[in-house]
Amino acid sequence: MSELALTLLRFGFLLLLWFFVLMTVSVLRRDLAASSDTPIAGVATKSMKRPPRAARVRARNLVVTHGSLEGTVLPLGSAPVTIGRAADNTLVVDDDYASTHHARVYQSEGRWIVEDAGSTNGTWIDRNRITGPTILEPGSPLRVGRTVLELRK
Repeated sequence: MSELALTLLRFGFLLLLWFFVLMTVSVLRRDLAASSDTPIAGVATKSMKRPPRAARVRARNLVVTHGSLEGTVLPLGSAPVTIGRAADNTLVVDDDYASTHHARVYQSEGRWIVEDAGSTNGTWIDRNRITGPTILEPGSPLRVGRTVLELRK
């Protein structure tokens, strides 16, 4: 191969490499800019404000719809409900995918709020992992490990 062809191949490869680097940086910038504008799924932002009186729901029970405790109905009161594998939880689940202290459900301003307690596998509402206090709507599936619960009237 001639010296000229080898030099042209080197420059071509260098240009291709720089093109790849610039495209990668461009995609990263676009993704970072877009993520700062869109809210994260499951994070309560404006929904944590006091809702109008008509929008409040008076759910009274937390029902296990899937898992080893399926059919269990837990009446809700003013005290927070803790969910996990430890014996000191309000709802003790026999689930290898649930943490010792997995989640907490409590009432705030007429709404039921669910909060992950630093679990390993996360707490999920409607297939969205929650990262902070999130309003739990009646009928929405709350997943703790392999156990699924619902808030019902």
